[in-house]
Amino acid sequence: MHSDPKPAPTVLISGTSIAGPALALWLHRYGFAPTVVERAPELRTGGYKVDLRGTAIEVCRRMGVLDEVRARSTDMRGGSYVDDAGRTIGELPAEIFGGRVEGDDEIMRGELARILHDRTREDVEYLFDDSIAALAEDSDGITVTFASGTVRRFDLVVGADGLHSTTRRLVFGPEERFTRHLGAYVSLFTAPNHLGLDRWETYHALPGKLVCVYSSAGETEAKNLLVFSSPEEIPHDHRDSAAQKRLLAEAFAGDGWEVPRLLGHAADATDFFFDSISLVEMDRWSKGRVVLLGDAAHCASPASGQGTGLALTGAYVLAGELARHRDDHATAFARYEQRLRPGVEQNQRMAEAFVKEMTLDTTWKIALRMFMVRMLPKTPWKGLIAKKIRNDIQAAARAIPIDDHEAPTDTGTAPRPTVGA
Repeated sequence: MHSDPKPAPTVLISGTSIAGPALALWLHRYGFAPTVVERAPELRTGGYKVDLRGTAIEVCRRMGVLDEVRARSTDMRGGSYVDDAGRTIGELPAEIFGGRVEGDDEIMRGELARILHDRTREDVEYLFDDSIAALAEDSDGITVTFASGTVRRFDLVVGADGLHSTTRRLVFGPEERFTRHLGAYVSLFTAPNHLGLDRWETYHALPGKLVCVYSSAGETEAKNLLVFSSPEEIPHDHRDSAAQKRLLAEAFAGDGWEVPRLLGHAADATDFFFDSISLVEMDRWSKGRVVLLGDAAHCASPASGQGTGLALTGAYVLAGELARHRDDHATAFARYEQRLRPGVEQNQRMAEAFVKEMTLDTTWKIALRMFMVRMLPKTPWKGLIAKKIRNDIQAAARAIPIDDHEAPTDTGTAPRPTVGA
């Protein structure tokens, strides 16, 4: 008589942004039974445009979503800086603005989230409008109590729930122990495209502030990105959008160009986002049967431009290590962290340097920047400067190497892979 096959390991993943669904896709292919829980009542499809470079592009190819990603590319053509009167100071093509090389791509965060959800919703259990309220671990698994009152058992729990991770708080302690403010705040929201932009970014720099309005391919509206410096953290509830809108209005009160109109749109925006530009720095990303992924573990902040790439790569590596060490989650978690941490730290250092460039603090620094933007296209060494920018960004985008072995592409149980060195 043959014994029943061992049941698929159950994994609860908190968060449906990018890291969570990406991990769920890989775990399902490796024969696990993932469940994804999300506090929001439905998939969140807002957000800014995100870069996919280097290793993240290869991960998308192995996931089987690269063609969809490229079909929904932002197709940005370039960008310009304008003065208070809206006059163009200088323009740069997309390859310099974005620091991309052939094969890289850019997509709206919400579009990527939709692609990943569509690829997994038939095979993965999704629980919307709920969240983890309590975790109780024992030698055989974890009892999870949800905010809805439901109680279930899982073999493992993954916190992919962002900068303000509830999973991290429940398991590791208060958020303030692990976040480091980088001295700025960022807001994003959608509004009418009153500048008539077509795959174009328009920037307006002010001392300690930066305003960017852009519209990507296929968009009839515009995204508005506002950044302002604040050396000290501003106490606020990250779920209170009305209070956040007031903070943004106070920070940009009295500023010119299109700012007053943008603030008016912000007040009515339904997809309004506001948060600090912060890093998450932890000595370890796992404890017992719980592991953190993406921004919950190692947020590199929007200033890095690599958060999405780190999320996709981290999901790929974590799933592969769990499959390789199927009966030893402690080893899998340790290997995952060992492989990711050097690249994460490299990207976080890049974010620290770049956030200072986002919000120049004096008018003369802004004037110097505008002079450089205006002159760069006319200089004979513009190619060398563009190459230096691309090389620095690409080094960070490839800082986490992945193996050359093919991951499973089927949607059923796959044999244990050979993943990693």
